[in-house]
Amino acid sequence: MKFVRRIPPFIYNKYFLATSLFVLWMLFFDRNDFFTQMARKKELAEIEQSKDYFAQKISEGKKFSRDMRSNADAVEKFVREKYLMKRDNEDLFLIQKSAAKE
Repeated sequence: MKFVRRIPPFIYNKYFLATSLFVLWMLFFDRNDFFTQMARKKELAEIEQSKDYFAQKISEGKKFSRDMRSNADAVEKFVREKYLMKRDNEDLFLIQKSAAKE
């Protein structure tokens, strides 16, 4: 009985007990508890970051496509670099970096 006398009386209040139980339930036991919400916010931030990355890649692809359709110099540059094509009167030299020394 000495232990019960040391507990402050406001803890016995039914509103305090109900609120405390509700907060504990929402923090730890609910399907959408605090920790799940934090993980979802982190996942949402990662998804938004990847969305921005892919939007940038799409805009770069659209710009490249527009250049390929309208600019002959850009087409020639792309073909020379990507497919190693050359004109009839040119010589092509490929320079490769050597492997890292061990």
